[in-house]
Amino acid sequence: MKSSTTLINAIKRFESCALKAYKDQKGVWTIGYGHTAGVKSGDKITLYQAEQLLREDLVKFEKHANMVKRISTQGKYDAIVDFMFNLGTGNFDKSTLRAYIESGRSNWEIQEQFLRWVYCGKMKLGGLVSRRIWEAARFDE
Repeated sequence: MKSSTTLINAIKRFESCALKAYKDQKGVWTIGYGHTAGVKSGDKITLYQAEQLLREDLVKFEKHANMVKRISTQGKYDAIVDFMFNLGTGNFDKSTLRAYIESGRSNWEIQEQFLRWVYCGKMKLGGLVSRRIWEAARFDE
């Protein structure tokens, strides 16, 4: 599978687009739609480059999602690609979320696991709550 237009549009909403590098909440240099690889202070890009970086970044998460057992719908696929795009493949791999998906737990139990990932350090972030709600709902589509 590949990321749907629905997912790409959701990522754009959640990430916003920054054409000039900035430090995110964890102090990581970021540009475009959440792109971090090789970004440094003073970097600038165009909207076209931001779109290209987003699509290039998604490839890694798409490949990883295609290896997850029991992902049988576009909605489920989009939900976990977005989760990994936001939190990384390492966090996904060691999560109860992945274990629940691969063990065939109910959608309700799996959706509940998305909602555990709403903190940056010890601070609960409204943006993460909104994103996890979207992922949980998309997982059920």
